[in-house]
Amino acid sequence: MQDIHHAEHVPQWKKQEVEEIKELVKKYPLFGVVGVAGIPAKQLQKMRRNLQGTAILKVARNTLIKRAFDESSEDIQKMDGYIDTQTALIFTEQNPFRLYKLLEQSKSPSPIKGGTVAPKDIIVQAGPTGFPPGPILGEMQAVGIPAAIDAGKVVVRETKTVAKEGEVVSQKLAAMLTRLEVYPMIVGLDLRAVLEAGSIFTPDVLAIDETKFLSDVMLAARQALNLSVSAAYPTADNIRTIIAKATTESRNLGIYAVVLEPDIMDALLGKAYSQMLAVASAASDVNEEAIDDELKETLGARATSAAVATEATETVEEKEEEEENSEEEGMAGLGALFG
Repeated sequence: MQDIHHAEHVPQWKKQEVEEIKELVKKYPLFGVVGVAGIPAKQLQKMRRNLQGTAILKVARNTLIKRAFDESSEDIQKMDGYIDTQTALIFTEQNPFRLYKLLEQSKSPSPIKGGTVAPKDIIVQAGPTGFPPGPILGEMQAVGIPAAIDAGKVVVRETKTVAKEGEVVSQKLAAMLTRLEVYPMIVGLDLRAVLEAGSIFTPDVLAIDETKFLSDVMLAARQALNLSVSAAYPTADNIRTIIAKATTESRNLGIYAVVLEPDIMDALLGKAYSQMLAVASAASDVNEEAIDDELKETLGARATSAAVATEATETVEEKEEEEENSEEEGMAGLGALFG
């Protein structure tokens, strides 16, 4: 009785909201639960317009989304676990991977609000700001931005990290970052889960590096082709390669075994000619070595004979010189005797 009494007091617009969600779930083959936290209303409206023709974005209260799920099939009820703060639903006929990519590409930089935790290191780059000298110089310095005056403009003297990841950003720093057009936040529809044909896909599954995926597919295709060719497993895609490989191997075998076939006679003659040149070159080298050895022996013999003849000549000359010296001494003695 209490349930009936409670149902009687449910506003009509809530009932219509629940029914609309249930109808959208039935109509589209795929729907996802997305987070819309931190998205300004203006940006959310722009995202909704950009999705026209591709997907339908339905923003509703969490209690109404949960009621619609609970009144649907068991597969849809599994999506209850992805309902969190500031939830919306997205319905499309795209596949889950395309939907995830579409939502990721729709995200854009956004200003950070005071009191928000920095999602990453917030860095202010060095350079001109376009602001004229004035109070802003002191305001920038007060929040830790090294500002100065240069050529009549306010400049950031050096690149500075003004907030580290995980730190709470103050109101003054958030306001200054907005004035400097430094937008640390990336806002967009945060896909939490997608349901398609009873299967739930989460972002960790849907986030695919398309370049690497394509490279892996191409590598797998090449490896599969090489394996099928090596195993001689004929298919429509590899039969030409297998035949070409068999032709090359049979030709090489015929040349190696010297099989006298018309198709390889030119190769056999070429092989024989090359071998003939190799033998001729080797024989020429041997003859040259033999000639060199004979020439060395002849020259050596001649050198030895010349040395012997020279030595004999020197000996004769020495004897003749000794005899002449003896005769001169004898004549000198007789002269002294008969003087």
